[in-house]
Amino acid sequence: MRFTEWFKSGAPWVWLSAGAVAASLFAVVSLLLLLIYQGSALFWPRPVLDVQSPSENVRLIGEQRQSEVVPAERLRSLGQKVPPGQEMVERRLLRVGNRDLLGSDFRWVLADDLAKAVYPADLAVFERREWGNFYGYPRQVKENGEIKAQGDALWVELEQRLARVAELYQQIRTIEKDDIGAVNYGLEKLRLESRKLELAQDDDPLKQQDIQARRRALQSQYEGMQQRLNDLYQQIRRDSVAMETSSGGLVDVPLSKVVRAYRPNAMSLLDKLGFYLGKIWEFVSDEPREANTEGGIFPAIFGTVMMVFIMTIMITPFGVVAAVYLREYAKQGFLTRLIRIAVNNLAGVPSIVYGVFGLGFFVYFLGGSIDALFYPEALPAPTYGTPGLLWASLTLAILTVPVVIVSTEEGLTRIPRMIREGSLALGATKAETLWRTVLPMASPAIMTGLILAIARAAGEVAPLMLVGVVKLAPTLPLDANAPFLHLDRKFMHLGFHIYDVGFQSPNVEAARPLVYATALLLVLVILVLNLVAIAIRNRLRERYRAEES
Repeated sequence: MRFTEWFKSGAPWVWLSAGAVAASLFAVVSLLLLLIYQGSALFWPRPVLDVQSPSENVRLIGEQRQSEVVPAERLRSLGQKVPPGQEMVERRLLRVGNRDLLGSDFRWVLADDLAKAVYPADLAVFERREWGNFYGYPRQVKENGEIKAQGDALWVELEQRLARVAELYQQIRTIEKDDIGAVNYGLEKLRLESRKLELAQDDDPLKQQDIQARRRALQSQYEGMQQRLNDLYQQIRRDSVAMETSSGGLVDVPLSKVVRAYRPNAMSLLDKLGFYLGKIWEFVSDEPREANTEGGIFPAIFGTVMMVFIMTIMITPFGVVAAVYLREYAKQGFLTRLIRIAVNNLAGVPSIVYGVFGLGFFVYFLGGSIDALFYPEALPAPTYGTPGLLWASLTLAILTVPVVIVSTEEGLTRIPRMIREGSLALGATKAETLWRTVLPMASPAIMTGLILAIARAAGEVAPLMLVGVVKLAPTLPLDANAPFLHLDRKFMHLGFHIYDVGFQSPNVEAARPLVYATALLLVLVILVLNLVAIAIRNRLRERYRAEES
């Protein structure tokens, strides 16, 4: 009897709800902890070992990454030497680097083989722009093949020359990406201008002479920049370092291909902390390299945030106007109920369907029409008739607009009727009542819809693969060339970056930690965007609550 009363009281459902919330929180917290652990560990300098493997009779240099326990029979079938009498053995994954010499970045080694590993202080790691890390002992610093430093003075000389190389590399990047990029952009604009005159059958010689004069000026600038680049390339290729590898031989590593060099076994805790913070800054501010498996992801961060902002600007008026019409102006009946059912159903349509719609309607139809009307001189090369930032933002706006409509309608429904009637009784028109009273009071609900829309749009990948996102964008959509914001350009996205690195990378083992780090960053970006929107919503809610009181 007591159980029946307890069951009828509703207490079991309260406990069931509490348990479901607790399980959900546990799952979310566990996911975040996994991302933090795996992602943040990517940037910490690991000790580098040097060991002679008895089972494989080979010398190895590298970092320990992970370990696993496997059946001994499995390793014997692969031809590896395993001590007799063991059914299960532990093996560890070493990142041995030197891919251009060894053919692979990673190698499995029996845990027993690492028992006699040593960690020499002079063992160095060179992060390269190509071919991944290089592990070895620096023996000689060279300039044009001539030995300049070795022994105790080597590392100081090496750091100075690396700083010089980094400065030269930055100058080269500035000239190639900014200066020459601006010249090429200007030349392309002149080509389109000349083509436009040709299509208009305008043979004015003064206009042609002006175009030719500007073209010659830009070409002269380009030749000067090219000469400067040749000089810089000659200077940056001057230095190299001779490295002793695990085979015992010396290999020359050009410093022009080195991003940084460090000796993890000789670093103090403070040195490692400084290195860790520097790597995090590089991750969020630099461009990717090595097929997106090294370097930073700033273009992906920029593309994600820019797309969300543009989508928000587009989605707000459409969603709010649609909700206002359905709630305030439309006659309530079968048609409006049908529209609401359609809006609710749109929220459940798979996102890839929106991608196909965006590709067909926005890119091919709308973009192709814009090119034919406003950019005929560029055809057959498309301007807006190709996937880009604008079409990606519009596609996600269509995808998330049902959320904003439903949320705004709920906010409008909660506003008491007496407030509308009071405003009308004081002489305000219906439009003034709506603009000055109803919409401000419904703004917290509008912000709630935008928060949900931002959270969904920032993490979408499938539709973006069809309407604008790419593996690597050569330039950002925002630069110093007019009109500054280029909505027709393709862009990078954090969600697609995770997919590309995790499933399309040629070096999966090296890319795996980067997947966790990028996923953690995507969660943080969405969290920051949502926190900003929540702060605005709470501010609006408190403001109008105070006015009501």
